[in-house]
Amino acid sequence: MTDKVEKTIIIGSGPAAWSAAIYAARAQLEPLVFEGAMTEENRQQGTLPLGQLALTTEVENYAGFPSGNLKAFVDSAIDAEQQYLLPPVSEEEHAVTGPELMNLMRQQARNFGTRIITDDVIDTDFSKSPYTVTTRENGTHHCHSVILATGARANYLGLPSEDAYKNRGVSACAVCDGALPRFRNKPLAVVGGGDSAVEEATFLTKFASKVYLVVRRDELRASKIMQQRALTHPKIEILWHHEVLEVLGETKAGVTGLKLIQNVEQRESEVAISGLFLAIGHTPNTDFLRGQVELTSKGYVRWTTAARTYTSVAGVFAAGDVADDYYRQAITSAGTGCMAALDAERMLAEHGLI
Repeated sequence: MTDKVEKTIIIGSGPAAWSAAIYAARAQLEPLVFEGAMTEENRQQGTLPLGQLALTTEVENYAGFPSGNLKAFVDSAIDAEQQYLLPPVSEEEHAVTGPELMNLMRQQARNFGTRIITDDVIDTDFSKSPYTVTTRENGTHHCHSVILATGARANYLGLPSEDAYKNRGVSACAVCDGALPRFRNKPLAVVGGGDSAVEEATFLTKFASKVYLVVRRDELRASKIMQQRALTHPKIEILWHHEVLEVLGETKAGVTGLKLIQNVEQRESEVAISGLFLAIGHTPNTDFLRGQVELTSKGYVRWTTAARTYTSVAGVFAAGDVADDYYRQAITSAGTGCMAALDAERMLAEHGLI
């Protein structure tokens, strides 16, 4: 436990957290970031440091990173000892990868003086200021403001074969990955029956030769207009009453197919695909808050003021996918991270704390 009262603590390590750290550090708020721990538990549930982007391959839709020979730039920009979670990248032209982008953001935050602790926050107390943040390995810390940027993790089916082919044909974000070369002009599949699933399937028709929509019931949960799009689109085939038993694939090629079961007749079948997209929801990473801030009915931190990152507790702000269940993009998360840092700076100045 430390007696020092931090100006701001940032919890998280995705684009929202690092953008907040960059702006907070430049404003001389001396931010302290808890980026999460490198544990097997975090790996299993998709909450390792650097957020969801660390689990993706190429990122083609983040402004300012056109395809090119980025390896030399990455090697020169990121301190060698900090290049963790950074897989080897070829010298060939490619878009920035998720791990590269997140390491670059992290390095940029460090360059401005951000302090980073690789540890999980397990508890908080926002009942009185200064606020209390408790970590698993590094004790209790106090602060005048908090930025919550812990994101949300995609829900998966939980199949070992699904886990084996993540980033090799299995994805939870069509907008992020659908345009990648491995999916172009190939048959793809989307699992889910809600608006998100239909949106993903419709988006993928721009690139795929065919899209199978795997629905475990005999109807879609999506809105009427979204249902109509799926039912009438010439590239979408809906597999009613079907569930995924196994993701099929090869070491080099990645995903090659699905083993399915028709859950009424209990009839198994296989379908050839090159990519599987999960659209069965997300789970916000808010367990550690334990009721300290108001959440939405879906469990996301509730923004209480339009065009601000305010939460139900003054001095506690939220950025990125932990509060945004609609856009869920790296660039929008980064934008709200900037907003949260500016909101924190203005609050601290108003109260004479900086």
